[in-house]
Amino acid sequence: MAKKLFFFCLLLSLLALSLELAKAQMAPAAFVFGDSLVDVGNNNHLPVSVAKANFPHNGIDFPTKKPTGRFCNGKNAADLIAEKLGLPTSPPYLSLLKKKDASYINGVSFASGGAGIFNSTDSIFGQAIPLPKQVDNYVEVHKILVQQMGSSGAEKHLSKSLFAVVIGSNDLFDYFGSSKLQKQNTPQQFIDSMATSLKAQLKKLYEFGARKFMISGIGVIGCIPAERVKNKTHECDEERNFWSVKYNDVLKAMLNGLKSELHGLSYSYFDTYSVMHNIIQNPSAYGFNEIKAACCGLGELKAKVPCVPISTYCSNRKDHVFWDLYHPTEATDRIIVDTLFDGPSPYAVPMNVRQLVSL
Repeated sequence: MAKKLFFFCLLLSLLALSLELAKAQMAPAAFVFGDSLVDVGNNNHLPVSVAKANFPHNGIDFPTKKPTGRFCNGKNAADLIAEKLGLPTSPPYLSLLKKKDASYINGVSFASGGAGIFNSTDSIFGQAIPLPKQVDNYVEVHKILVQQMGSSGAEKHLSKSLFAVVIGSNDLFDYFGSSKLQKQNTPQQFIDSMATSLKAQLKKLYEFGARKFMISGIGVIGCIPAERVKNKTHECDEERNFWSVKYNDVLKAMLNGLKSELHGLSYSYFDTYSVMHNIIQNPSAYGFNEIKAACCGLGELKAKVPCVPISTYCSNRKDHVFWDLYHPTEATDRIIVDTLFDGPSPYAVPMNVRQLVSL
């Protein structure tokens, strides 16, 4: 009798725990698409890619204190979004391919360092998984979820899941670094084609069950250490910033049109540019005192050599906006994710992520 009572109590406790966990989860899954800002290790599995972060000093503040493939000193935006949702970080898709018992139920990350909206954008880095291929990989995952949950089960599950898309910076870097691209397109034509291509990929995700999108605009790419170091005065490259803003305007208009085109689609557009600009304009208000130099690297602004094992790094990562010559620190990412999750308009429109997942 005592044994039965013990097992009954244990069962009740487990049931209560599972209900508690279900309550804590704001979405059943997070599917992440994008570039190095949200890559959690896909590029570790690309044999030819040089766009990797699986070596020191990356990951120095990660819970394991080890490099994981994140281009950051600690957790990146993808980790922090999952944290907010009450989910484990979505695992890298390429890490699951050889696992027979791989679970896709809580989401997957398809993001890849160096990736762009266009297939050609990874040419700078040698190898990355561009957005069209990331979306194709998601279609494969969709097939598995339909097999496991049935069509209607998968449809319901995916309609409540969050689809996060953080991409576009590398396309602009590619454009400004290529005289060939500049001869073929004006900057306006190029950003228009970026938005058109992104729209096609979002429609494909919608076709395969995605309904709730978090789409991030491009940040102040002219103010990253890699751009500042090119100027003697270490000022931002205002041309790159100008076209980042212009692209974000085109992106917002595209998303607004897409919502009226696709029944049941909801989205939160996040104005990364404004938040980063505010931090750079008034760093002390956010707890920073270094906005120009990277924390990890070598040379002027620690931006002449990337964050590699021979690089030096700052002792206080929390007072630097940038971790390396391209990427923000975990401290910066936390401000970004807090704002996209709970921020007011105009940073998150037409709603923030908390409102989006509660629909």
